[in-house]
Amino acid sequence: MITLRKATVDDLEEITEIYNEAIINTTATFDTQPKNLEEQKLWFQSHQPNYPILVAQQGKLIVGWSSLSKWSDRCAYIGTAEASIYIRKDCRGKGIGSQLLRALLREGKDMELHTVIARIAGNNNASMHLFESEDFQRIGVMKEVGRKFGDLIDVCLMQKIYKK
Repeated sequence: MITLRKATVDDLEEITEIYNEAIINTTATFDTQPKNLEEQKLWFQSHQPNYPILVAQQGKLIVGWSSLSKWSDRCAYIGTAEASIYIRKDCRGKGIGSQLLRALLREGKDMELHTVIARIAGNNNASMHLFESEDFQRIGVMKEVGRKFGDLIDVCLMQKIYKK
């Protein structure tokens, strides 16, 4: 049984563990150095109270997290946010990402966002499929903008516009 809820600062250790595994082993993030708890506390504070961070919990274990982040500091982008989702390695492929994305999109609608953006590594077909399942459209590809594991990697831009 998976429970979804807003993250608290007490969840940061497990959130950081999930994120650091993604940094070390995947192209889901273009961060290349693991984060420490102090960095993550600043990240957490930058989301409060306007940009939610959600966790998926199974029993006492955090098995995934998602967040909406400010797209830009420029005022004209106030109705746009960026979605991120990370799942514990041994829990991927079990529908947790879908649950988190749907919940995150409900939060965005409640925030009266106009659009949500996702930046996904061009080789991450599972994430692209996940976002397409929630009506995100591929709106472009930035060619070879990231370098990780010795490879130049494309980034696919995806977007969902909330219908009025």
